[in-house]
Amino acid sequence: PDLTLVAEASNGSEALELYREHLPDVVTMDFQLPGADGAATTAALRVEFPDAHVLLLSVFEGEEDIWRAVQAGALGYVPKSAEIAEVLEGIRELARGREYFPAAIASRLNARRSRDTLSPRELQVLRAIVGGCSNKEISSSLHLSEAAVKLYISNTLAKLGVADRTQAAIQAIRRGIVHLDD
Repeated sequence: PDLTLVAEASNGSEALELYREHLPDVVTMDFQLPGADGAATTAALRVEFPDAHVLLLSVFEGEEDIWRAVQAGALGYVPKSAEIAEVLEGIRELARGREYFPAAIASRLNARRSRDTLSPRELQVLRAIVGGCSNKEISSSLHLSEAAVKLYISNTLAKLGVADRTQAAIQAIRRGIVHLDD
């Protein structure tokens, strides 16, 4: 009874338009929006409205997904598997001007904060590894020498704290760095 739904958007650009029109206290944003995802839409919203309170809802619970949301300006993150009471608590906390990250999400966020960030090129190489590409295929698709690919792989393995390509792929998926539908 203390909440009022003022608008509902089906994509990121519509969300921005409706925010401008209604200026809600809190936005609940789906991470998987058509077009620009929820993190990109949140970032665009926060550029235009730095005080916007965005609670991201997602099926993704990997630390990198949570990290991207926070880097974009989300003040809260709740998995879609959460009970409705937890979502409502998140909305109310953001309306009070506080952040909201359930314990499991906060733990993953803290774990991510302590890790090295992959460079854009290391991320491209990691996506190719997850896609099953050989060093030669990565070299060709990214227009790099095979020696450069090996160096990027070595750096990526070190940053992920793993020993081989298979472990890197598993960690990339587990942490939400790469999704199988990417």
